[in-house]
Amino acid sequence: MFDIGFSELIVIALVALVVIGPERLPRVARTAGHLLGRLQRYVSDVKSDINREIQLDEIKKAQREMEQSVRSMESSVTQELSSVESELNQSILPPSGQTAAQSSETPADATQPAEPQPATAVVPEAAGTPQMDLGFDSQQAASKKTA
Repeated sequence: MFDIGFSELIVIALVALVVIGPERLPRVARTAGHLLGRLQRYVSDVKSDINREIQLDEIKKAQREMEQSVRSMESSVTQELSSVESELNQSILPPSGQTAAQSSETPADATQPAEPQPATAVVPEAAGTPQMDLGFDSQQAASKKTA
């Protein structure tokens, strides 16, 4: 900070000895040491406060970036879900120009109205959903009930 050499420190000490006197010099030096210690603690406190503020700003910035990426991920998942839902609705429902009787494979009697086919809802499984194996097989249970 200051470019003070050993020779300059000796000159300052001699001037202080002459000006202050040998009786009060130890007390003045002790007081100066206490003040210098307080100054150093104050400077270190200011530095630590500044470092904490910088870290807090970095954490807030990371939080904003994370929230933004979560929002973009959520919107892309929503878009994909809506596209899959529309594809499923198009594959389940008959084309708009046909009736249920025309779309069935067996010819319907003209005097009897065609029965509407029950719509089956297909729920896509969430990717990465953990499945738990309980050692239970539904086909084995059904065969035991009929036997």
